[in-house]
Amino acid sequence: MVKLDEVFSVTEDEQAVKGFKVVTISETGDMIRARNGLKVEPDYHFNNHPELDVLVVPGGYGAREVERKNEVVVDWVRNQDEVVEKMTSVCTGSFILAEAGLLEGKRATTHWTALDRMEKAYPSVDVKREVKFVDEGHLITSAGISAGIEMALHVVAVLYGKETAAHTAKHMEYDWQTGY
Repeated sequence: MVKLDEVFSVTEDEQAVKGFKVVTISETGDMIRARNGLKVEPDYHFNNHPELDVLVVPGGYGAREVERKNEVVVDWVRNQDEVVEKMTSVCTGSFILAEAGLLEGKRATTHWTALDRMEKAYPSVDVKREVKFVDEGHLITSAGISAGIEMALHVVAVLYGKETAAHTAKHMEYDWQTGY
């Protein structure tokens, strides 16, 4: 979730009230080693995390090839979908959402290198190309890393207003070009 968590962690309204408390969650709470060797120490595991408002399902090789076949992960995401305000994914995290049945009959996107694979694996998903993110209301999917930043700013705009999202982008020195 490179820099995506930064969007949420620096979001403040005009009174400097934080919009989000960012936490990381893994299946068991054990440290996660990303494909590039980055180590992530989760704050919580599936059985002890606080109630969530927004869930971001990260992507990458693990999401596309391993975790979407992990029934515990897929079931947890499916169950969280019933309680979160926004269910989102970055990159190939959309494969986990699709595996959970959350994208059936809906528009979605993923990383450009996985678009054909998603269409083939999930024919009931209306896969969109050449977009940064797709907003289906409760469900929002995004393409790659920078598209995830765009999606996160969009979520801020939806939940806290365009001014707060613009302020967040400026704080990050991010050139927000989504038409807001």
